[in-house]
Amino acid sequence: MDAEIELKLFIQAQHHDLLKKILNDYPNSTPQGQKNLTNGYFDTDDLQLRRWDMGLRVRGFDNQLEQTIKTAGRVVGGIHSRPEYNVNIDQKIPILSRFPNKIWPVGYNIDNISASLGCIFETNFNRQTWHIYLNNSLVEVALDVGEIIAKNNLDPICELEFELLAGDTSALIELAIEVAKSVPLRLGKASKAQRGYQLAGKSKPVTLENIDYISLSKSNNLQQTLSAILETGLERWQLIENRLTVSNDDEQQQSALWGELRRCVRLLRLTLDQFGLLNQHTSPLFDHLEQALIFVSPLQSCCLLLQDDAKLLANINNKPLVCQRLENHISSMSISTQLASIWQQPEYGQLQLALVDLLLTTESGQHQWGNYPELGLFANQLQQASWKRIGKLMPITSEMNSVDYQHVADALDESILVGFAYGEMYQAKKREAFRAPWQDLALGISTLSAYKILRFLSEQYQLNIETWLDNKETSLLFAMEQSRKSALKVPIYW
Repeated sequence: MDAEIELKLFIQAQHHDLLKKILNDYPNSTPQGQKNLTNGYFDTDDLQLRRWDMGLRVRGFDNQLEQTIKTAGRVVGGIHSRPEYNVNIDQKIPILSRFPNKIWPVGYNIDNISASLGCIFETNFNRQTWHIYLNNSLVEVALDVGEIIAKNNLDPICELEFELLAGDTSALIELAIEVAKSVPLRLGKASKAQRGYQLAGKSKPVTLENIDYISLSKSNNLQQTLSAILETGLERWQLIENRLTVSNDDEQQQSALWGELRRCVRLLRLTLDQFGLLNQHTSPLFDHLEQALIFVSPLQSCCLLLQDDAKLLANINNKPLVCQRLENHISSMSISTQLASIWQQPEYGQLQLALVDLLLTTESGQHQWGNYPELGLFANQLQQASWKRIGKLMPITSEMNSVDYQHVADALDESILVGFAYGEMYQAKKREAFRAPWQDLALGISTLSAYKILRFLSEQYQLNIETWLDNKETSLLFAMEQSRKSALKVPIYW
């Protein structure tokens, strides 16, 4: 058995030549040549191996055949760690009895399962490799270019893998960070096998309709807490990426996904700040990504106006024309190309890798928490500071207008995120009673932003909806003011 530890990254085809030059010229780098690999992935009709979290393939290379099974492992950020077993064979159909008996669940007839195997999909690609010595560690870097084939469906492979052959896992991250300074990269959570099952229609994409609170316990120490938030944030970030790449052209779905991605990134930044780990390296990377996501708020505003058959536009003059102008405004944002454009920016992958590095150093106990209280008190202090800040920005004795509310939008968003990060530690009923009116206010601010866009479009295209807008905004502000003043009186739950 080998314990495979590797970092998977995605790269775009136009950067291949630059990447190869960097790896060829890297200190202590030895090119290992290239080879064509053919891979058939096998499972039963009812996906028994998949349900055991196993991946089975037969690989062909240099006139040889090798069967490999990977058993349950762990993915932390983009670091994949899975036990694997390799056996040379002389046929293209795997023979499960050649693997050690100890890997199989007790009570299953492996011969019967072996007889039921079929090829679910193939991955065929060219692999070019380098061996690089770094800090007393040996890393194999592999560039894979090819395609996944499932029946008549194709999905391109364009991946970079850093596999630890000897030494410390930190060498993977250090080398990847160096490469990412020149070549746009991003974390690759989904393995070729996962992508193949999905392409073959054997697995459903993860839905993000209900994103639960982060699982935390008051018995956790701060190291465990930071690890849980970082790991969960990186995991959800990559799941959202995947959904954005496979989702259809539905604007409402795209808007929701982009909103969740920005929320996820903001939660990670907030967490680093809370733990004193937001520094001169990571802060500009977060700033850069926040600027790249500047289109998200106007996208959400337009989609808010159009959702449910444009219910918010009831009784407006020229409703079909207004809706068309909103659709055109969304089209001008080029949503379908935004993800690819952001991936082209090196700062995107640099931030992801910096967070993985931080997660690994946290799990290894390299941070000291001597000046921090125990988790329950720490969470209470964060909640209290957040709530006090909101109280100062929105004092109960003051009246707020549309501009005032939009000025506090980011602060309110941050306060809601604090409650989200640590919410699992508190009693649900009291927690939700406190959070609900603030979430309603956040929705109200989004609606005010939507009305602002409508004013802009009305002026630009002479839509003549100013009176309707004035009435709607006045009515909404009245409701928000009542909600805000009530929310400030709700008992705290921490």
